[in-house]
Amino acid sequence: MEFGQFNVNALMEITQRPDLVFVRGQGSWLEDHAGKRYLDFIQGWAVNCLGHCPPEIVKAVEAQSRLLLNPSPAFYNLPSIELATRLTQASCFDRVFFANSGAEANEGAIKLARKWGQVHKQGAFKIITFNHSFHGRTLATMSASGKPGWSTIFAPQVDGFPKAELNDLASVEALIDDQTVAIMLEPVQGEGGVIPASAEFMQNLRKLADARKLLLIVDEVQTGMGRTGTMFAYEQSGVRPDIMTLGKGIGGGAPLAAMLAREEVCVFKHGDQGGTYNGNPLMTAIGVAVFDALAAPGFMEGVRERARHLSQGLTKLAARWGMPGERGNGLLRALVMDREDGPAIVERARTQAPDGLLLNAPRGNLLRFMPALNVTTDEIDQMLEQLDGIITAVRK
Repeated sequence: MEFGQFNVNALMEITQRPDLVFVRGQGSWLEDHAGKRYLDFIQGWAVNCLGHCPPEIVKAVEAQSRLLLNPSPAFYNLPSIELATRLTQASCFDRVFFANSGAEANEGAIKLARKWGQVHKQGAFKIITFNHSFHGRTLATMSASGKPGWSTIFAPQVDGFPKAELNDLASVEALIDDQTVAIMLEPVQGEGGVIPASAEFMQNLRKLADARKLLLIVDEVQTGMGRTGTMFAYEQSGVRPDIMTLGKGIGGGAPLAAMLAREEVCVFKHGDQGGTYNGNPLMTAIGVAVFDALAAPGFMEGVRERARHLSQGLTKLAARWGMPGERGNGLLRALVMDREDGPAIVERARTQAPDGLLLNAPRGNLLRFMPALNVTTDEIDQMLEQLDGIITAVRK
């Protein structure tokens, strides 16, 4: 079909989309309506941790769809119990609440922290978050986010989210008062430019939270489920958070998310939290398949090896072009450029022939890379070679 034959105007206009319709995908590759192939280093913004249409997910969907789809969250179901058990055994948390999106998981974390403040801190409700952070698109999570310009889009904001600076402990301490209940951060600020929180900063936040009787919440919607080379990014700093949120990679492309908490933080009463589709067997069966693939012997070692390969390749590319360099953690990385031509590079990469390349530029001088965790070194090398040629074409 020609693009003009698709009634794209039936979809609400929420973002600028190119004139193509994707029809199939496999691994690190997508194919559009015209048969053109694209090497995908976005993967749904770090969602497709095993690539497009991985056999593990296909098998799980086929098997579970023949058994049970959704008995309602008012009842237990086997896949949700199996996934919750895997997550708690692999982490420092005791309980899991399943949700459908990272924003919903973060909304749940905010509600749980505020409820804990009502029970243990005389109604304290403020949650310190960070400039340039991103926690979702609900009214509360937009208010919690430190993305520039978001404070006025759907004003007034939800109150109670003072903003500190990442890796600046003094800026956090200065915001604490008797209404503060928690500190919430991403271990790596993805939308903010792939900026990692240092291990020292994470450790000092834990000490500060303990000293001031605050909760420490890690938003691992993007960094969790192996993205940084360990199952959860918080493990690398040696801290024990009180609450963690997961999304994106936990479902490998399916709408699944989770909020995990330590037992002493779980103060919800019946009726405080819920959701029609939360923890349904189809999505959590997919989650089990994804978890087992990530937890398989040698998988995380492979992620770390491919992350080093990508990092080294981006470093060489930066040196060749006189760019500042690269940064990130695991297979969440960024190329920091010397010019604001990121959008032009993204456009040129997508439209090149015969094969396109899908990249992301969250900042004008930044390219972000979020490949499948099982991307091959050959695919990384192909991307780097294509990118070098694209930069040449854009800057000639």
